[in-house]
Amino acid sequence: MNRQIVLIAVDVRSAHNVGSLLRTADAMAIKEVWLVGISPYPKLENDSRLPHVATRATNEIHKTALGAEKTLTLKHFETSELETAVSQLKKNNYLVVALEQTTSAKNLKQFKAPAKLALMVGNEVEGLNEKLLNMADETVMIPMLGAKESLNVAVAAGMALYKIRFGE
Repeated sequence: MNRQIVLIAVDVRSAHNVGSLLRTADAMAIKEVWLVGISPYPKLENDSRLPHVATRATNEIHKTALGAEKTLTLKHFETSELETAVSQLKKNNYLVVALEQTTSAKNLKQFKAPAKLALMVGNEVEGLNEKLLNMADETVMIPMLGAKESLNVAVAAGMALYKIRFGE
């Protein structure tokens, strides 16, 4: 199935994680990537940041994105703008799915992705807070079998995007 997928990365602190997310997004033919809040983002058209700040972020992201930052449609939103942006996605028939471990989360293996989906991932340590989870239509999680309780955000997103892109 040819799915339209938007990746939403909220408050991902590491430029290297952002770069990895962008590289994976490129590999999975993601429609758009939204970098929200404190997530570093490469220089964008009409960028309001100081030039040296934008250049530093772009260079750090490039270390792991390896050019994917130039092949994707990227948007940056302040956290305060996200709810309105997510509402617009929903009006355009996107199912908004949070990737987070919660008591009500559906196992990713059982998740059936629709034709239009937005996957939201969160901060490396805190994940997605309750307000962000409430924006989502569904929550999915990757079961952990080892001693650790979670995966790196870029690794988890990669696993989920692969399942969404190529799953049934």
